[in-house]
Amino acid sequence: MLTFTGREVWTAIHGMAFGFGFILFFTAALALLLTLQPQLLTAKGLRRNVTLLKISGTAIAVLSWLAVIVGTYIVYPWYRAAPPKGTTDLGSFPRSRLLANSALSGWHNFGMEWKEHLGWLVPIIATAALFLIFRYGEKLVEEKKIRWTLFVIVCIAFVLAGIVGVLGAIITKEAAVV
Repeated sequence: MLTFTGREVWTAIHGMAFGFGFILFFTAALALLLTLQPQLLTAKGLRRNVTLLKISGTAIAVLSWLAVIVGTYIVYPWYRAAPPKGTTDLGSFPRSRLLANSALSGWHNFGMEWKEHLGWLVPIIATAALFLIFRYGEKLVEEKKIRWTLFVIVCIAFVLAGIVGVLGAIITKEAAVV
């Protein structure tokens, strides 16, 4: 029987559940943005696509905020926990485990530091995109520059989330929170 610790469950929720949801709704938002063209939509289709875009944009923003909040306030303290003096088994202390091995210390010094900083940018950018979606709504079909700006903003959030996700996966592979 496969069992998980509470820490492993929270780590999976943080990275996989919120991350997978982000990717799913990102794909939907991207497809919807690309179809917001006057020659492709009827008035009814435009209303439907804008409603779906609002749902997708909201999901992207909410999931990215949840990932950052859970990562920062639940998973990250376990990662950073300092081992008691004299501890030789660093398996339960991921940060210390990485820093104790010169071959792995870069994953903390570079990877985790970048993950911390870039991670907070994703929900901020996603929220800015959500603002534009709600601000312009059906006008996005007429406002090509705003629509393409929104497209770029959403893609930037996706690329940053991808970098953060890959760094998190590599760090977890080398020093999991257990």
